[in-house]
Amino acid sequence: MGEFAQQLNRIATFAERFMENVGKVIVGRKDAIELILVALLCEGHVLIEDVPGTGKTMLAKTTARSINCNFQRIQCTPDLLPSDITGIHYFSQKTSEFEFRPGPIMANIVLADEINRATPRTQSSLLECMQEQQVTVDLETIPLPRPFLLIATQNPVELEGTFPLPEAQLDRFLMKITMGYPGEDEEDTILKRFHQENPLASLSSVIEAEELLVLQKLSRQAYVEESVRRYLLAIIRATREHKSIELGASPRASLSLDLASRVLATVRGRSYVIPDDVKYLAPPILGHRLIEKPEAKLRKHSTEAVLEEILAQIPVPVEQ
Repeated sequence: MGEFAQQLNRIATFAERFMENVGKVIVGRKDAIELILVALLCEGHVLIEDVPGTGKTMLAKTTARSINCNFQRIQCTPDLLPSDITGIHYFSQKTSEFEFRPGPIMANIVLADEINRATPRTQSSLLECMQEQQVTVDLETIPLPRPFLLIATQNPVELEGTFPLPEAQLDRFLMKITMGYPGEDEEDTILKRFHQENPLASLSSVIEAEELLVLQKLSRQAYVEESVRRYLLAIIRATREHKSIELGASPRASLSLDLASRVLATVRGRSYVIPDDVKYLAPPILGHRLIEKPEAKLRKHSTEAVLEEILAQIPVPVEQ
C-alpha cells in the first residue's frame, strides 16, 4: 500500500503540473483541461463541440507541448481522402522501391478540425486508428506512436455541407466536451496575456512521453467498491430503459466510464473511486452516445436533460 501511495503521489503531482502548465495558455476552463488530462491517461479520444474561436485548437497544441510530443493538424474538408490522413506508399526513384510516406495521423496528438466536414469514407478511416491504434495501408498494418490522442472538433451551429458522425464513430470517442465562452474577467485576462506574444511559444513540457506511458498504467489501479460499481451500472441501465432514449449506452460506454472514474480518482489524489467521480464523468462520457427517440427530439428533450434526470433519480451509495 505504501508503494501505491508513492505512485499515487507521482500521478497527482503530474496532474497538478499539467493543469498549471496548460493554464498558462488556456484561461479558465479547468474542467475541460482536467477532462483532457483524464482522456490522455485513459488513451481515449475527445470530441470538442463548440463554436469557432473558443480555444479548441489552442487546447490541443498546448496539451502536445506540455507532454513534449509531436502535434499534427488535419483540416477536414469534403475533398479530403483517407490516404491524406493515413499516408501512402510511393515509388522512390532513388531506391527503386516502394516507400511509405506517413500521413498526419502518425503523431502523438492529432487534431481533426471540423471532422464533420469530411465525407463518411474519410471519417471511417479514423475508426481503426481510434480503436486499435494502428493504420492499414495497402495490406500493411502500421502501429501508431504512443501516447496517441485524437482531438476532433465540430461546429454545432454551421451544419451546411457537413456529414454527421455515425453512432459507431461517436461511440469511439471517450468523451465530448465544450469550451464555452469565457467570463468577462477571464476574457480580460486573455487580452492581457496575448497582448505581446503567444504564451504557447515559450511553453515548456512537464513530462516526457516515456514517463507518461508509465503513468497511464499506474493511474488505472484505483479501487472500485462494489456499491460504486453497481451505481455506475445502474446509470448505464437507466439510459437503456428511459422512455426518451432509442439507443442507450453501450458496453464500451460502461468500460469507458469505469476506466475514466479510476483515472480521475488518481488524478485527484485518491486510491479509490467515489460516486461523485462517476456522477461528474457521466455527462461527457455518455451524452454523445445516446440516441433520442423522434418524439423526444420534437419535445426538445435533449440527452443532457435525460442524463440530468437519471442522475437525480438514482440513489447515490453512501458509506454504512
